[in-house]
Amino acid sequence: MLQVENIDLYYGASQALKSVAIRAEIGRVSCVLGRNGVGKTSLLRAIAGHQPIRAGRVLWEEEDISGFAPYDRAARGIAYVPQGREIFPLLTVLENLQTGYAALPRALRHVPDEIFDLFPVLKEMLTRRGGDLSGGQQQQLAIARALVTRPRLLILDEPTEGIQPSIIKDIERVIRLLTERGDMAILLVEQYFDFARALADIYAVMDRGEVVMDGEAAQMVEADVRRYLTV
Repeated sequence: MLQVENIDLYYGASQALKSVAIRAEIGRVSCVLGRNGVGKTSLLRAIAGHQPIRAGRVLWEEEDISGFAPYDRAARGIAYVPQGREIFPLLTVLENLQTGYAALPRALRHVPDEIFDLFPVLKEMLTRRGGDLSGGQQQQLAIARALVTRPRLLILDEPTEGIQPSIIKDIERVIRLLTERGDMAILLVEQYFDFARALADIYAVMDRGEVVMDGEAAQMVEADVRRYLTV
């Protein structure tokens, strides 16, 4: 279980997160919603260790990891799929997948067959360069690369951004399958309300660096949430 406890985050003198608290649980999807610029990506970067926090704590499986480097968090089973995918355009699909080995002991440094069950298109493209893939294929590759690390917490930053509807459906199917497997917590940042509502078990809505609404998704009031998503 992930517990983010009242964290503050600054960029210089500018405060991006104000006492933000969220949770993610094994076998469930936690979804963070909000407009652009409200602090969603900053929150994920704080959890993954890419941005230091000024106050509060990040707990993963009851261990305080607030001061850990990103590679230490990855070694503990935290995988981060950033907004924009950040695949290596000149490496092949297979080589991109193999970069996930960095967080693994030598005995686990292979691509699980499950990756190609989840993303069949990647098996057909192993020798193609990452930069030659479509945006949707790159997103699938980015998620697959994270799964190579055998995560217990999978963090996804707006996986539907700029993706065609058919691949959004594929990504939704994969997230649902991973959740049903029951050995992974998923933390999803999203602006696309219908996608989030279809998957979320727990939700939090952010505005101006703060969580303004949260709870179980079953009790989510759509009209209240949508007020914080419209411009």
